[in-house]
This record gives sequence, structure tokens and C-alpha cells, in this order.
Amino acid sequence: MYYIGIDLGSSSIKIALVEASTGKKVTVVQEPEEEMSMMATKPGWAEQSPELWWELVCKGIKRILKDHKISPANISGLGIAYQMHGLVIVDTAGIPLRNSIIWCDSRAVEIGNRAYKEMGEEKCDTRLLNAPGNFTASKLAWVRENEPEVFDKVYKFMLPGDYIGYRLTGKIASTISGLSEGVFWDFVENRVSNEVLEHYGIPESMVPDTVDTFGNQGEVSKEGAQQSGLLEGTPILYRSGDQPNNALSLNIFEPGEVAATGGTSGVVYAITDNLSVKESSRVNNFAHVNYRPDTHTRIGKLLCINGSGIQYRWLLNNLDVASYEEMNDLASKIEIGSDGLSIIPFGNGAERMLNNQDIGTRIVNLDLNRHSKAHLCRAALEGIAFSFVYGMEIMSSDGARAKVIRAGNDNLFRSAIFAGTISTLIQEEIEIYNTTGAIGAARACAIYEHGQEKFTSYMNNDHVMTYRPLDNKELYQKAYENWKNELQLILKTKK
Repeated sequence: MYYIGIDLGSSSIKIALVEASTGKKVTVVQEPEEEMSMMATKPGWAEQSPELWWELVCKGIKRILKDHKISPANISGLGIAYQMHGLVIVDTAGIPLRNSIIWCDSRAVEIGNRAYKEMGEEKCDTRLLNAPGNFTASKLAWVRENEPEVFDKVYKFMLPGDYIGYRLTGKIASTISGLSEGVFWDFVENRVSNEVLEHYGIPESMVPDTVDTFGNQGEVSKEGAQQSGLLEGTPILYRSGDQPNNALSLNIFEPGEVAATGGTSGVVYAITDNLSVKESSRVNNFAHVNYRPDTHTRIGKLLCINGSGIQYRWLLNNLDVASYEEMNDLASKIEIGSDGLSIIPFGNGAERMLNNQDIGTRIVNLDLNRHSKAHLCRAALEGIAFSFVYGMEIMSSDGARAKVIRAGNDNLFRSAIFAGTISTLIQEEIEIYNTTGAIGAARACAIYEHGQEKFTSYMNNDHVMTYRPLDNKELYQKAYENWKNELQLILKTKK
């Protein structure tokens, strides 16, 4: 028997097939093979077609079943992970009324900022654990204000993964974790926030039914089976937004456990059991996958670093080097601290952890007589690592102290300089695992069927290596303090 995991991203959809008994990956396919299209008809807008998502999901599932000669009867469950904060709205026939407004669309920022003031900052912080910001609720309010003829036809709103679940089962539903990422969940009353609905003029009838994150969320319908190639009656056993799912994929469930991602942007996602919102302007707080009202407070604190892997990729594209491996090799020849050269790697737009300031990338203390491209490679790796440490310090002040850090075996965490710098500065080990979001979503089906221990056992063969902190971190600390001093000077000049 097998599980299928669907990971709906904004650039592609990845679908994994794993053995149910062992959790072993059989295959992961990507649809489309290149990048998925994104519509941006105005500056700051970003939309995608929900119908296209569904077509690609069906294409990927059929491809897996055909290529591996798997009978649909041998698929015992589905898990769904998806890009967070998107909005899908449908009419009474379940047909999307417009393209999805996805996570990176910024049109609703001012609506969210206004709501934060009008609803009351303290109320938002304590009840929603976030400012309404640019999340799903604000995007739906934008539709109400700017497309009233569309809003009047809305039957239900959904998150992107909810739409895939709906197309598979015919059932419109979401989870507490999903509703919290849309800033619809009241953590004090443990219910959908009446205050958000009333402030934004959203009828309660538009809210989807709530299902458990782990559980039978609905079974593949006759129509869903015909289009996807699955067997009618196959259950959906799990769904989650991509960052909570990435954490789950790394077996991150309990306070003190932290998942880190070093892709185009960087993410630190830490689990805590407190509702502290001291840093709510810089850190987002959502119900984690194992959050249960009144009995199991598990909050995922999410800190995003826009200027992460994109900084290193920019260097790759603009230096006379052939690969990241060559860049890492060049960097390894330079001493800790890059001979005084610092790179402030925030050239990918406004940084929330810097209070939404856009300070750009800065190359500081460049000496044209001493510094080479090898120094630039080292300074970039160190600068990105320092930005992670800086973010972790913010999270620690908000009650999220790292005890266990895990990351996937991809992107920046392949670099010993990058991972070793973080490990040494925070004096914690960083465990590297060979897994992905799609594989995690597939494996998560086992939690409902067999319990968490079964899921955890799947990871026994995934461990790749562990970066251990150096006892003597003096040189690292000195380089980090120099970098942080340069950052503070820049931030002061921006005020």
C-alpha cells in the first residue's frame, strides 16, 4: 500500500508516492516540469488559476500511477500541503469566481494595516496572534471593497489546499491551522473570529467547515476519481500550509523544536506552547499541525528572511563561477570573518523582521586591493547565516528558544560554512535530513492511521549529517558583532 502527498507551491506542484509500511520514497514528480505561470496585471499583484492547479495535480497523480504501475486500489490515503495565505472563492456550484490571490500578492496590505488600528492592536495581538496584514482575510476584504459584484456571488472562501481537497472530494473544508494562517482564528475563544468577520463584512456562511488536520477529511468522489485517476472512496487524511508542513516533514512538533529552510528566501519556524506576541510585528504566529483547542497549545512562530538564497544565487549569476560547489570551495579558502568584508543580504524587498524596511543588499568594507571573489562568497554565506542568527535572537526574545534545529538537505544547508556558522553562534546542533514537503505530506497520512510513532520511524533512514557547534566561537562572534553593527548603522540612517 502507498500514500500520496501533494505539495502545491507557487512555482510548481510536487507529488510524492511513498510506501505506507516504511515511508520510503518511491518517486516525486513535478508539474509542470518548468515553472508555473503567475499573473501580475498590476504592480504588487500575483494571481494563479485554481483550475490550473487541479489540472496539474490530476496530471501528476496519473503520471505516478502509470509510470510505476500502481493500482489506484493500493493508494490508502492522501496528504495535501499548499502555499499559505492564498484566497480561493467559489460560487454555489463550486466554480472559482476569479483567479486565486496568492501569498506574495500585496494589494491588501493597506486594508490589513487599517484593520489593525481600527480593530485595536492589543485585541489583534492577543486574539489573532498577528496583525491582519496581507493575509487571506484581508484579501477577501479587498474583493469586497473592489469587486463587489464578485463578492456578492461568493458561496465559500478557501485556502489553496482546501480547493484541491474540494475538487477531490466535493467537500469544502479547512483546518484550524489553515484558518489561523488566514487570520480567521480567535485563540482566546477558540473559534472563528467574529470580530474579523464583522469588521471585514464577511458573512459567517462563507467560512468553510472545519476538519481535523489529521483525520478522514473526506473521500474521493466519483467525479474526483474520474479526473484524478484515483479510486472513489480514497480518503484525504491530512492537510496543512507549506511552512507547518515543512516542519512536520522534519518531525518538528514540540516546544523548542525548530525547522529551518534556506531556499530563495529563508524561514525559521519554531514551536512554542505560549501565546506570546511580543514580536508580532516581526514574527507571525499560527496554529501548528498538532494544535488542539484547550488541550494542546502548539504555536508555530514563523520568521521569514527574504534576502537569503537569492543573494547567493545573484552572486552565482554575476561572478565568473560555474556552480554553487565552486563558490563554496572558494569560500572555504577564506578565514572566518572574510577579512573584514561584510555583506548585508537584504536585497529582495522589505524585510518584516526589520520592521518592513527595505534596505537592499550592502557590501561593506570592500578593499579593492585585498578582497577577491572568494571573499565575496565567504561574506555572502556568513551574511546570510548572520541574518538567520539575528532572526533567531528575535524569536528567542518572544519565547521560542531553540533546542533542536532540523533542516532539509538542500540549498544553503549544503554549505558547511553556512550551517556551521549558525550552529556555532547559537551553540546548538543542526540536524540535516533528506526529505521534502511532498514526502512529508504523504507520510503524514500515517499519523491518523497508525499514530505519530509510526511517522517518526519513517525518518530513521533520512538523517544525512549533523553540524555540531565549535566550542570556541570567539572568531564567529566577533564577525557576527561586526556584521550586526553595520546593520544597525544602516537601520539608523533609514529612519
